[in-house]
Amino acid sequence: MLEKIPTAVGAALSGLKAGMEKTAYHAAFADIPETLRLTSPAFADGADIPARFTADGAGTSPPLAWEGLPAGATTLVLLVEDAGSPTPQPLVHLIVWNLSIAAGSLAEGALPSPDQRSGSFSLGQNSFLRSEWLPPDPPSGHGSHAYVFQLYALRDALDLPGNPGRSALLDAMRGHVLGKGRLIGTYART
Repeated sequence: MLEKIPTAVGAALSGLKAGMEKTAYHAAFADIPETLRLTSPAFADGADIPARFTADGAGTSPPLAWEGLPAGATTLVLLVEDAGSPTPQPLVHLIVWNLSIAAGSLAEGALPSPDQRSGSFSLGQNSFLRSEWLPPDPPSGHGSHAYVFQLYALRDALDLPGNPGRSALLDAMRGHVLGKGRLIGTYART
């Protein structure tokens, strides 16, 4: 959808970015210890996300793996936000709550995306009000965007109605987070 923004408009907005400090990792859970290690076999931390996981490719969800769960953790939350979006708050690309700690990983395409239905996960709404993976889709000319894949270990499963958005999710998580970890992938359209 954002690929339709003219390059000149994207370039004009290049100085406007939500910012890393507004992601949940920093704004809501800054004091939580970084005990989790979140990785992807598809891209390294701070590296470019391959096009196949974006709106310029198939748009499938990337593979992820984690380790370093703190004692007492029973469930996980995966939240993906775009810190580079030209919006007041980061754009939400994915919310998965009550993710099994036993899995240790998610395979490529495991999560539902616009063109693929898969798995049975507790999903919240992304910024486009859909309960699925929203592939990276930055405006042309806007520059590189940082997509922050955030994993949170919780002591208790969350009891959330329906498909919560970011605010409802963060409110429910407060007081239950034992550890966190992140992986940052970048993507830009020239």
